[in-house]
Formats: sequence, C-alpha cells, structure tokens
Amino acid sequence: MISRVLLRGRSAASYPSITRAYSTKNTVPQKTTHDENIKEHKASGLTTPHPPKDVLTAEVISGAPETLQRRQVRIYKPTKNTMQSGTYNTHQWRVDFDILQGGGRWEHPLMGWSSSADYMQGTHVKFQSKEAAIHFCEKQGWDYFVSKPRSPKFKTKQYAANYYHCEYNLSHLITELIRTTAAGKVRLAHTK
Repeated sequence: MISRVLLRGRSAASYPSITRAYSTKNTVPQKTTHDENIKEHKASGLTTPHPPKDVLTAEVISGAPETLQRRQVRIYKPTKNTMQSGTYNTHQWRVDFDILQGGGRWEHPLMGWSSSADYMQGTHVKFQSKEAAIHFCEKQGWDYFVSKPRSPKFKTKQYAANYYHCEYNLSHLITELIRTTAAGKVRLAHTK
C-alpha cells in the first residue's frame, strides 16, 4: 500500500531503490544452456531415448479423418481450355481426389444446385512439378496414380497451302455437283 502511494505517477526507472526494498525475492535465477538441460534430463532417468526415424509422414500428426487417408488421388496435368485463354493453366500439375462411390449426390429442389456429401470432391492442389506432387502425396500417406500428359501434335502448315491447285475436290469445301445417272435423271450430289 505504501509503495502504491509513493510510486503514483512516476515511471519504473525513477524508483528502483524503493521497489528493491519492498520486493520479497532477492534471488537471481541461474542461467543454464540447452545442452545442460538435456544432460540433466538424461541423468535423471525419466526420459528414454528414441532411435532416429525416417521422415515422419503427416498422416500421423495431421488429425485428418481415417476415411481421408484411405482415399486415392490422381496426379495429372490439366488440358488446354477450349476458350481462347491459351495454354496458361496447363503448366501446373494438379492433385484431385477421386469421386467417392456412394457420396450421396443430390440436387437442390428449389435452386437446382447439385451437392454431394463428399467434402473432398471439389478440392484440388496445384504444384509446379510432378515430383513435388508425388512427394506431397507420399508425405500425406495417400495412394496416388499419375496420368501422363498428352502433348499436342503439330503439323507444319503454310498459308499458301490454302491456294494450291489440285485435281480432286477439296476435302475442306462442300460443293454441290449436278450428276446425271445412267437413266438420265439429274440428281444433286454433295462432295467433301
């Protein structure tokens, strides 16, 4: 009570002697290093040393449900979008979960939204390389399979090829020809 009255409105640096007089502990804690603490624990016999292990998989400490750890994932490189966006989204590798059989798919009666009880169906993870995706799946303890990417086959094309002369009908133009049959009837024939 006396110290509160004496110290009101002053900073802690202005009254070190007063606080020292009213303090109950006069002992300074001993500083020990980390190695000394380890030696003390080993000497006490309360701890048992464990042999060093390989890399611990995350499935043990992740807290994920057991049903998630039994799922199989697919590692693949996405295909080119059919829009005009080009090949921008095809440079990464993706990890997707397979669709769970009996996942309870239903459609909302009012809005028409489709839903599922499978919470991992819409989940995907992107990686820069196939090796990184495989390492992640092995670290999580998931079964996986890798789909090989399909590379596009390019043919050499020239603009002048549109104007080449050929004796046969052009395959990319549909033309109408009037043909006469052996009976003398005229019929319309389409050629490709």
